[in-house]
Amino acid sequence: MERLDKILASTGRWSRREVKELVRAGRVTANGAVVRSPEEKYQREGLDLRVDGQSVLCERYTYLMLHKPAGLVSATEDPRQATVLELLPEHLRKIGLFPAGRLDRDTEGLLLLTNDGALAHDLLSPRKHVDKTYFVQVEGQLDQSDVEAFQGGMTLGDGLVCLPAGLKLLEAPDEALVTLREGKYHQIKRMLAARGKPVRYLKRLTMGPLVLDEGLEKGQWRPLTEEELSRLRSAPGV
Repeated sequence: MERLDKILASTGRWSRREVKELVRAGRVTANGAVVRSPEEKYQREGLDLRVDGQSVLCERYTYLMLHKPAGLVSATEDPRQATVLELLPEHLRKIGLFPAGRLDRDTEGLLLLTNDGALAHDLLSPRKHVDKTYFVQVEGQLDQSDVEAFQGGMTLGDGLVCLPAGLKLLEAPDEALVTLREGKYHQIKRMLAARGKPVRYLKRLTMGPLVLDEGLEKGQWRPLTEEELSRLRSAPGV
């Protein structure tokens, strides 16, 4: 059970002082009843909380699917470059969201933004074996020898040891799907560069059971559905 002013303030939309003013004006309802005091306590889960009749999401954790465009860095802040959090409205930038795993500045696709550190850790840990799938276009032509190199695990010239990975050839000879269970710095680019086939375009399509919603335009985001969140939480290793 938590105080109402704490719950509403945690959404990033109002300060506790502003919440007190909303309650005093009778503009806040909880489960259909007008709230009389900002100190009243409620359970977040299942709470129907409204301000001026508009529903307020008040779950402890937030989970957003973002279709990351090229040109933004996957960070909460950067003094020199625009970050993915700048795509969000101001109130969502105040609640501690961070990217669950990074995509390079020029890489597009699925990015999960959350403030659930435990879930993010499970998704990113190589020991948890949560697969991530990427669409890739390269310079040159991919072939079976590249598939076998990925399957066997690669040790790059700079000493980076890569776990076995999947490389599925597509109809176009310069396109493939890459599946990783880890996410080392520029890993796909470095692996393919070592094969003499540098990456021209890279897009993440999946993280575990979470699949990029192609209905989202680049730069758009939406909350995860209950079904997506349930599948994510029940995935092996999470």
